Amino acid sequence: MELLGERWAMLVLRELAYGGRRFSELKADLPGISANVLTQRLAELESRGLVRRTRLPPPASVQVYEATEWGLEAAPTIAALGRWAARSPWHDPTLPMSHVSVMMSLQTLLSPERANGMKARVGFKMGEIDYVATLSDGRLGVERREPADCDVTFIGSPTELVAAIHGGLGLETIRVDGDMELAKRFATLFPLPPKIG
Repeated sequence: MELLGERWAMLVLRELAYGGRRFSELKADLPGISANVLTQRLAELESRGLVRRTRLPPPASVQVYEATEWGLEAAPTIAALGRWAARSPWHDPTLPMSHVSVMMSLQTLLSPERANGMKARVGFKMGEIDYVATLSDGRLGVERREPADCDVTFIGSPTELVAAIHGGLGLETIRVDGDMELAKRFATLFPLPPKIG
């Protein structure tokens, strides 16, 4: 806990789980964090060997923060805490979430029994951020990249997607391109854990 126990530290590391991010992107996806606190947390995580700064190649040539290999080893722990928190009576799956939180929740809440025998490539378009999830052998692999050759693609804001899948609002609240029957089945693979008492 001394490595990740500072307020916001785990959330900053979570946001780096699927690739490097610019400071402005991190700030936008962590509502409530000040620029000063984000700067402090990134510096602390960097000094502990969990995060590193790097520069994207031209033409972008911008500085990004990315999790180190060791930092990424904390992702399953952060995901497990998310699953634990979803049992809270105050958990509301229709509240805003970042695109990273959405993808991590899908990986964490996937029911291997419900996904048994199912294989699919599923795209996600959330504004300017794209992902491809590969479902096979009861596991969900996630890559941050443009959806190409996907069986189905979900399109909407992160909040709309999570509300449709976890919040029970239904797929009619988002745009779905591709195999609609597959989309309907895919949306049932992520049951929320039962609430406490």
